[in-house]
Amino acid sequence: MFARPFRVKSNTVIKGSDRRKLKADISAAFPSLSADELSELVPNKEELNVVKIYAHKGDAVTLFVLHKNPLFFELEKRLYPTVYVLWRYPALLPTFRTWSPVLQKLIGGADLMLPGVVVSSSGLPDVKRGDCCAVTVVSNRAPVAVGTAAVSSAEMHSLGMKGRGVCVLHTYMDNLCPSGKQLDIKKSSYKKLSKFLQTMQQQHNLVRVKELTKGVESIVEVDWKHSELRSFNVPEGKGSEAAPVQDGGEGETPYYPPEITTLYSVSSRLEPLFLDANKRKGTILQPAEVRHIVTEYVKKNELVDENNKNYVTINPTLCDCLLEKSEYQDVESLKWDDLFSRTLGRMQECYQVVFPGQAPIKKKGHIEPIDISVASRGSNKKVTLIKNLEVYGLDPAVVATALQRRVQASSVLQPIPGSKDKVLVQIQGNQIHQVGNLLLDHYQIPHKYIQGLEKAPKGGKKK
Repeated sequence: MFARPFRVKSNTVIKGSDRRKLKADISAAFPSLSADELSELVPNKEELNVVKIYAHKGDAVTLFVLHKNPLFFELEKRLYPTVYVLWRYPALLPTFRTWSPVLQKLIGGADLMLPGVVVSSSGLPDVKRGDCCAVTVVSNRAPVAVGTAAVSSAEMHSLGMKGRGVCVLHTYMDNLCPSGKQLDIKKSSYKKLSKFLQTMQQQHNLVRVKELTKGVESIVEVDWKHSELRSFNVPEGKGSEAAPVQDGGEGETPYYPPEITTLYSVSSRLEPLFLDANKRKGTILQPAEVRHIVTEYVKKNELVDENNKNYVTINPTLCDCLLEKSEYQDVESLKWDDLFSRTLGRMQECYQVVFPGQAPIKKKGHIEPIDISVASRGSNKKVTLIKNLEVYGLDPAVVATALQRRVQASSVLQPIPGSKDKVLVQIQGNQIHQVGNLLLDHYQIPHKYIQGLEKAPKGGKKK
């Protein structure tokens, strides 16, 4: 509706009686809002404007604007919240999820089609035809579009998730967006800048504040390495509160591969070996830390073989921790390398993934490689299947679009049964060679984290 510029008919300050009526209408339309939330949305003493416009198709629309930010719009006597309201109250409407590249189509005026809806493990939201609903992208829970359900949830299933799902009325970055946004500290929960700075210092350790001049507080130090600062990105585009989305191509939004590190967790069997270093069961360590702790233990207990310093004498603790029962009577010493390898082999393997500007993510077990395989689909036609892209911060929809452009073949996204928030990319033909080039050369994913490249046809030709 607002994909193209609209014409303003009038812009007036709302009257007291109309303000009360608006509050009542919002409460009736969205009963989940509390009285305090209603007062925040429609404050009694702050300037609230009523803007009457004509959309580019001729629809008469009434906007309710607070501090130059549109809160609600009324179409055919029905109220709809803007995405800016939904950013504050994301649970206000039933929500459908889609992939990031689809947002560009919605901004251009398209409706959300059912094949583009990502169905979570909890299923679709329960809606009836015509119900007001919101749209989010999988990488961000902040709503990016508002519209009405084209059909009910039950009909969506009966249609096999084909056809129109949401009739979109308004999106992030359409012509209803404010061109800029000013932040007024007085209208925040802090009320004063000094209180905000004290909070950033005491609760987050982001800054250090000092009163250099009487009555004037100054920022004397900033922790630029703090995770909250490093993870902050300046949003792009007209709006100022939503993160930029990935493009559907191969270069507009830079992708930086994560840094992946193998880690080891102290097991209950090895806990006695690590007690001197105050590392108990469950402590996660770098391989270098493990070697250092074991080396210090050997030196402290004078276990280096005096006749051959390449060997370490086995004491009762090392015996219990590292030897098999069959070795108890026979093995009296181990080489250093064998000592370290046995120690790591009896620890639980973990891994750490660090995406640029984000806090490290630590998980137990082995990291899943990106898996590429080829399958037959009727009449011996080949398709290439790619999964586990999400583990490496790759949007499957973006990868699918990039592959489509490279090989000029159709692709589809399919949910993986039993896997939450993971999808499978399927593209026509044996495209392993092209997939490998995209992952290795463009996305810079290390070869050891890609499984199935050996199945590529010789010469990289399609089949």
